[in-house]
Amino acid sequence: MNFFKKIFSSEKKETLDKGLEKSKTSFFSKLTKAVAGKSKVDDEVLDNLEEILVASDVGVNTTLKIIERIEERVSKDKYLGTDELNGILREEIAGLLSETNSGEASEFEIPANKKPYVIMVVGVNGVGKTTTIGKLAYQFKKAGHSVVLGAADTFRAAAIDQLQIWADRVGVPIVRQQMGSDPASVAFDTLQSAVAQNADVVIIDTAGRLHNKVGLMNELTKVKRVMQKVVEDAPHDVLLVLDGSTGQNAFEQAKQFTAATEVSCLAVTKLDGTAKGGVVIGISDQFQVPVKYIGVGEGIEDLQVFNKYEFVDSFFK
Repeated sequence: MNFFKKIFSSEKKETLDKGLEKSKTSFFSKLTKAVAGKSKVDDEVLDNLEEILVASDVGVNTTLKIIERIEERVSKDKYLGTDELNGILREEIAGLLSETNSGEASEFEIPANKKPYVIMVVGVNGVGKTTTIGKLAYQFKKAGHSVVLGAADTFRAAAIDQLQIWADRVGVPIVRQQMGSDPASVAFDTLQSAVAQNADVVIIDTAGRLHNKVGLMNELTKVKRVMQKVVEDAPHDVLLVLDGSTGQNAFEQAKQFTAATEVSCLAVTKLDGTAKGGVVIGISDQFQVPVKYIGVGEGIEDLQVFNKYEFVDSFFK
């Protein structure tokens, strides 16, 4: 397993291990039962493994892919010991994540040729969207970048106030208007302000309503179009925030948002409170969108850059 090299600092790794504890414990207690008394991987073991992966919210399609890959290895190697199953699962899942370019980074980085680097954040209310923006701003600032926040979720006064609290906490400027203002106008002002300040990163919060896909689609398209008047290739990333603890519900939200706008990357939050960590693997694979960040705790440092080797290592430790 030499490619599972140490990438994270021990402190960061510890947070990740702790954040995935519930998922890992649930997965392994089931896996141990599935292979009890078996020395080799046979059809029964694979059937049990399939059930376990689906129950861990990896999703049916992705589970079938993983099982198929293990079956190929069984037929190729003729004999596969159950003691090798863990290592093989790690390799196959890391391989699957590679196909969507998930988890290639290990630090909070910004593209070299984009200034300001503009991130438009989407997601339904309650998934940890504003918190993710606040923690992202903190990480980018800590890495030495200047950050400007834009409160374009103007439908909820609470959303604007929450973002203000994070801006104050992190110590970064925020552009905001009254509740009910035009979100595109807030985005426009934010980008103008960021360009004037020569800022490195702009993070724009957008409305978290899904009840009307066409409305959402039109609104996000308008926000993008208006942003492009200031920075012609903005936004550089459309980040969809999903609550990992909701399991299948997160799949549904991903489906809705990827249909409404071009989502370029994902942040999966609240993984520390759930045994549904497999959702990270399934959503990335099913929607072919890379996971960029994961939330593994309440603390400001607990939003991490998603690194597939570290994730798989913690999940299958």
